[in-house]
Amino acid sequence: MEAFDELLRIMEELRRNCPWDRAQTHESLKRYLIEESYELVDAIDSADDSKLKEELGDLLLQVVFHSQIAKERGSFSIEDVIRELNKKLVDRHPHVFGCERAEEVLKEWEERKLKSRDSLLDGVPRSLPALMRSQKLQDRASLVGFDFERIEQVFEKIDEELKELREAMAIGTKEAVEHEVGDLLTATVELARFLGIDAELALQKANSRFEKRFRYMERSAKGMGKSLREMTLEEMESLWLKAKEYDYKDDEGS
Repeated sequence: MEAFDELLRIMEELRRNCPWDRAQTHESLKRYLIEESYELVDAIDSADDSKLKEELGDLLLQVVFHSQIAKERGSFSIEDVIRELNKKLVDRHPHVFGCERAEEVLKEWEERKLKSRDSLLDGVPRSLPALMRSQKLQDRASLVGFDFERIEQVFEKIDEELKELREAMAIGTKEAVEHEVGDLLTATVELARFLGIDAELALQKANSRFEKRFRYMERSAKGMGKSLREMTLEEMESLWLKAKEYDYKDDEGS
């Protein structure tokens, strides 16, 4: 607690005497909150405790920063944030702090949340990454049975969206193509949901594989005394296939 109190004192001092910190608002800090959240995810993926500790601190700074700005506005303080969190944790876990069973608690909690909303979709942040938000919206809709019953139906939906995309491409308008690409992505998220896969995480891992393989291609080309720009598509495709083999061997080795 001494360290936390010191953090609060430092934050107050920065808001008083640092021109940059003093100029910040809730709005101006949004980008840093998002960046720090993703850097924390990267630290978790790296399995590096030193990075994890650092990034947790950076994220905590954002919480303290926003709370200090709110305190200066006379709205709430970091103590209020913690008190509300404490109350929420206790209220959500009566099976721990009371005598109810876990499954009953979860059901009651979901029912309380539904009653407090005008729509099932309320509370899904618009600022979430698109794939993550799509999956959460679909999860909410499934609570009232608006969902596929069999995986074959999902594949049929993907085929339908592909057909509509081809038709939109034939029309030639960018807006129509964009519309159908969006529907195709939504259907792909439906497939991930049905298979119990986190679509956002799956794409993040695919991005990592792509980056790893492309960097392998660049290194291989450099070793041949060339750059990728000097290679034909067929030569690059050959390097890509080798990169995939290297990627699989590396995964097996790890």
